[in-house]
Amino acid sequence: MTTTAKKLPTIRQLPANLINQIAAGEVIERPASVVKELLENSIDAGARRIEVTIAGGGSELIRISDDGCGMTPEQLPLAVSSHATSKLPDDESLFHVATLGFRGEAIASIGSVSHLTIRSRTESEDSGSELAVRGGVIESPVPCGCPTGTVMEVRNLFFNTPVRHRFLKTAQTERGHIVEAFTRLALANPQIHFVLNNNDKQLYDLPVTERWAARIEAFFGAEVSESLIPINSDDGQIKISGYVCDPSVSRGNNRMQYLFLNGRHIRDRALQHALGESYRGMLMVGRHPVCFLRMDMPADMIDVNVHPSKLEVRFTDGGGIYSRLLQSLRHQFLTTNLTQRVGPPEPIKDDSELRNQPSSELGLPVSVEQQQRQAVIDWARTGQTKDENTTRDGNLTGTPAFQPFPGNNSMLDPTGSKTTGVTNAAAENTVPEQERAPWDGANTSPASPSADEPSVCYLGFQVHNRYLVTQDESGMVVIDQHALHERVLYERVCAKVLSENASLESQRLLVPEPVSLTPAERAAALDVKETLARIGIEIDEFGGETIVIHSYPAMLPKTSPGDMLRTLLESVISAGKQPDPKDLLNHLLSTIACKAAVKAGDPLNSQEITSLLEQKDLYHETHHCPHGRPTALFFSRDELDRMFGRLGPRARS
Repeated sequence: MTTTAKKLPTIRQLPANLINQIAAGEVIERPASVVKELLENSIDAGARRIEVTIAGGGSELIRISDDGCGMTPEQLPLAVSSHATSKLPDDESLFHVATLGFRGEAIASIGSVSHLTIRSRTESEDSGSELAVRGGVIESPVPCGCPTGTVMEVRNLFFNTPVRHRFLKTAQTERGHIVEAFTRLALANPQIHFVLNNNDKQLYDLPVTERWAARIEAFFGAEVSESLIPINSDDGQIKISGYVCDPSVSRGNNRMQYLFLNGRHIRDRALQHALGESYRGMLMVGRHPVCFLRMDMPADMIDVNVHPSKLEVRFTDGGGIYSRLLQSLRHQFLTTNLTQRVGPPEPIKDDSELRNQPSSELGLPVSVEQQQRQAVIDWARTGQTKDENTTRDGNLTGTPAFQPFPGNNSMLDPTGSKTTGVTNAAAENTVPEQERAPWDGANTSPASPSADEPSVCYLGFQVHNRYLVTQDESGMVVIDQHALHERVLYERVCAKVLSENASLESQRLLVPEPVSLTPAERAAALDVKETLARIGIEIDEFGGETIVIHSYPAMLPKTSPGDMLRTLLESVISAGKQPDPKDLLNHLLSTIACKAAVKAGDPLNSQEITSLLEQKDLYHETHHCPHGRPTALFFSRDELDRMFGRLGPRARS
């Protein structure tokens, strides 16, 4: 029996046109990719005005005209050649890329799968030049009349690659992708006038603006622009500026997370994770934050040559950048009153003002840090927290902080019976006499208003056994008693378990309680046995699928230990086979706090209401419960007047 040897295929050099079509498959995915590449070229050319016109979802026509530097007749043939670019003057420039484009293959790839026409003129020339490329065939440049700049016209995209054309979506869908590409570049470059036309109808006309918030509003409307929180941090090497949205404005996906690095829109999972971590406990499950953030850093700290479409980058110090972003956002949230407002929010500060302010060692504007320090000093001196928007006459113009209420902090009712576990928070946070600040007297008491200060009437009462109502001079606040108490307890247990690396106080059972579990629940319980012990639940094997509970958290006297364990194991199983210990512990602590907090429908006496309201000022993040629900709604006095028709010339006193 003879064996026939296989014949090896002949290795051949691919023709240039086929190389460009293969490259087009990587770079030119759809019409939006053409718009992105050509817009980036216009921006790199120094254009101050760019107009985009599309038809048929971009497959019929894409025309981009700019007033940039233009090209000479000698440069036009090189512009449509593979790997020819003006953006890398030498080999070392690849490691210090400061432009959006640098590969030199986009125009060649576009010309190989379309009918491409380029008209361009430099400022020093009297006339322009026109170059046509038909399916990769380059024609000779000819003179033409055109203004200074460049016009790129792409027709019949994918006419010679029917497979790619067949996979295009409807014109409406492709138009949506083009608008998204246009949005990213227009947001990153507010110093350029952008225009977008679709089928002879103008969609956007965005003039140059110094207020980035104005361009954001042009794309996303008042709902987003009115909820923007300014971010400004600069440590001398990494600068982070822009806006994040109030937690009350979120989305079901992360598509409205716009991150710009040195003017380039990027996607980075680590940075998106840092963004999500900064909103931990402020958003409901399944909701994603909205952000518009610009990061600037030296070019040698990043590598942009890792993705054909340049959407992904690599950092030399990814961990440091992650921590920097997380720290900047968390610090801003801790110094911002995020109590959810009913009605229009306060206008945001002009981002140009924030951008021009000098930064402190913490990376914050000096004026902002000085205000924060002064607020701490005022609080330490008077025992009160003043809103940073307080006017000269003492009126609060922003969302008010809850002021301490006079009265006893004890959560004991007149009969002496102990009620829900709100008591210990006030007791634990009482400052010992030896730790008081020097300016505190021997007997510290709530500061009484002076004669020249307006008296503020505070009240707290319960509505429907579930909501607490309080007021000051600037408006009224309605509080969800369960959500607020849940957040207070959560902060307490986190400070105990996470910060002090200790365990919660546990109540030893006189007789260990056996609990029958499914095989999956039993395995999960034994895997996280040490973590459960940190929150006060001690378990051991008993035999079969049964385990015994020796102790449970002392703050849950009315909860069945078995039911509590099953609830926690549901979280463990849903987290996966190898859940992150920190995330798991955080989730278990939030579950503990939820079970221990007062419930909607629980009646509270006046002392309990007073104590709960006082504890709101003991922690930073009391505007949302650990699951992301708001703890309070603020109604400003102006908003109440507007709702009751008391504003305007016809309003009566």
